[in-house]
Parts: sequence; structure tokens; C-alpha cells
Amino acid sequence: MVRFLLLIVLNTILIILPPTISDDRVPIPQDRTQVKRWFRENVKPLAARRGTLDPELEAAEANPRIIRVMKEGGGDFRTINEAVKSIPQKNMQRVIVFIGPGEYREKIKMEREKRFVTFIGDPKNMPTLTFNGNAATYTTVESGTLTVDGDYFVAANLHIRNSSPRPDGIMKGAQAAAMRIGGDRSAFYNVRFYGFQDTFCDDHGMHFFKDCYIEGMIDFIFGNAKSIYLNTELHCIPGYLEGWITAHARKVKEMDTGYVFVHCPVTGTGQGAYLGRAWKPFSRVVFVYSNLGPVVSPKGWNSNNHTPKNLFFGEFGNTGPGSNVALREPFVKRLKKADILPFISLAYIEGSKWLLPPPKLKFRSRIK
Repeated sequence: MVRFLLLIVLNTILIILPPTISDDRVPIPQDRTQVKRWFRENVKPLAARRGTLDPELEAAEANPRIIRVMKEGGGDFRTINEAVKSIPQKNMQRVIVFIGPGEYREKIKMEREKRFVTFIGDPKNMPTLTFNGNAATYTTVESGTLTVDGDYFVAANLHIRNSSPRPDGIMKGAQAAAMRIGGDRSAFYNVRFYGFQDTFCDDHGMHFFKDCYIEGMIDFIFGNAKSIYLNTELHCIPGYLEGWITAHARKVKEMDTGYVFVHCPVTGTGQGAYLGRAWKPFSRVVFVYSNLGPVVSPKGWNSNNHTPKNLFFGEFGNTGPGSNVALREPFVKRLKKADILPFISLAYIEGSKWLLPPPKLKFRSRIK
């Protein structure tokens, strides 16, 4: 019988080092090959940054609890919901939920008081979280397979899918989210989201995404969060004459929110995908240093009948056949280097206070 032992090397490795005060104003480099180095230098583990992070985050990371979910047995629980139920309300301790390989057909929701939770899988055998909820049954924002309202959430090495049927233009309430994140100061590493309409609800709070994948065809990243997406592929599913990648919901000028996409390739077939349309009157979305494929519509953006002068849709330094701004709508901002600097550093999401690299996993097998 082969048993697998999971060793999780945490950010709490006991190394006596002086604290590193992270300068989160260092911009993401234009050279994509330098991004990994930039991340290592600017998102150091806890051991190097004690005394500089949010105090309650440091306290939570001091003695993490590890839970193993294995659907075939051999872990602490067989379902993710059982593991979530074991996390106390008003949780103040980092809880790392390792999710073993396989498909978990569950609808999972973590309320606001379940904070400091990590969902993590094996990058070589990533688990799939799936459910078939839709707007007709749950409303759009509550339709997700995974819903997280707790702060300091981390996800790594997961597939998250909504298995509801593709909208046919006839059925009402066919919108179906793979996930909604409403918790603040949350990070996603190597997470893949699958859906059609309204795939990912990036709802509220400051968030960071790295090395992820999001696919859909209509408003497949939507909400009113303040987020940086780095090296994250945005894949447009064909089948409609027009599609929209983002639908940001900034309601008033004073709201400090907006989506920023840096080194994010836009892929797919056809030529009818807009980088975004305004969901609310002051929507703000920026694309920087990204390879925009031919799927991107030459017009680029859609005001959705909102006052164009109030929108902030901007581009800088993008490449690829979809990056030609010659036919863009007049309200699209052709940004300069000085304009993008506030958007392309971790200061945009106050990263020096909370952003940590994901736990590292190592696997060893033992024969018994």
C-alpha cells in the first residue's frame, strides 16, 4: 500500500533575520522575463518581514493549522465543506486546507468571520472544485462554486469551475459564476477559473492574482474590487459576435477601486471581444504590457451607455494584433509611462502590509 505524506513548508520558517521593509512602490518590469525575480524580491516570506506586516496577520501566521481533504479517504475530511465547517467563527489562526486530487462537487461558502484560510492543491495534480449553480437559482453573485467573504484568503493550485450549461440566449438566469471573492487582502496563485457568463466575481477588497487563468465570454471578470492581475491568461470563448472580458462596477469617482492587468495575454478566436464594458458609471480598468490577441475588437472598450468622460479605460505598452489603438473609442485613455506607475506596483493594493508568497508543498511517498 502506498501512502503519501504531505510536507508543507510554511512562510513561518524559523530563520533569524532582520525584518525586510518591502518597498511596494517598485513597478512591475516591462520585460516579462524579469517578473519572477521582481516577485521574489518584493514579496518575501514572513520570516524576512516580521514586524512590517499587519499585526493580526503576523499573529495568525505564527502557528498555522493544517487540514487535509482527501475525497478517497486518508485525510482529515472527505469533503471541503466538512473542512470549512471545522474552522471556527471569528477565526484568528491561519488554516491551510490541503485539497487532494480529484473532483469535488460541492457548493462552498466561507462567511466573513472565517478569515486567514488557505485552499491549496498539488500543482502536479490539481483538484477541481465544481458545482452547477446559476443566477436563476441563487442570483448571479451567489451562484459561485466557491464564495469567500473572509479576509486574508489565499488560493493556490486549483481548478474552480461552474458546470452550468452554456447560456443559449433563451434561458433566463443562465449567468453562473465559478467564484466570488468579497474578502479583503486575498491572493490567488496558479488558480484556473472556468465558466461562460460572469465567470469570476471580483467583488470587493484588495486582491492579487499571479499565474492564473480565467475563461468566459460575457463579463467574465466583474465586480468592484481593487485588484492586480499579473501573468494571468484571459481566454475568450468563441460563439458570440461580441463578448466582454471585464465589467467593473465603480459607482462614483471617489471610490478607490479598479482592475489592473499586467503581462496578461488575451487569447481566443474571432475578433469580437472587448477588453471591458462599464457596468457602473465610473468603471476603471487598465491593461499594461499585455499581449492582446486578434480576438480583441479594434474598438477595445464599450461605455455601455454611461457618460464616457467618467470612465477610466486605459492602455499602455501592450503588444499583439489586438493592441492597435488606432480604432479605439475616443474615450479610451492612451496612457503614458508616468500615468501607469500608480497602477503597476504593489502599493496599489498596499501589498507590503499583507501579501505573502504561497506555502510551498513537497511530497514524499512511503510504501507500507
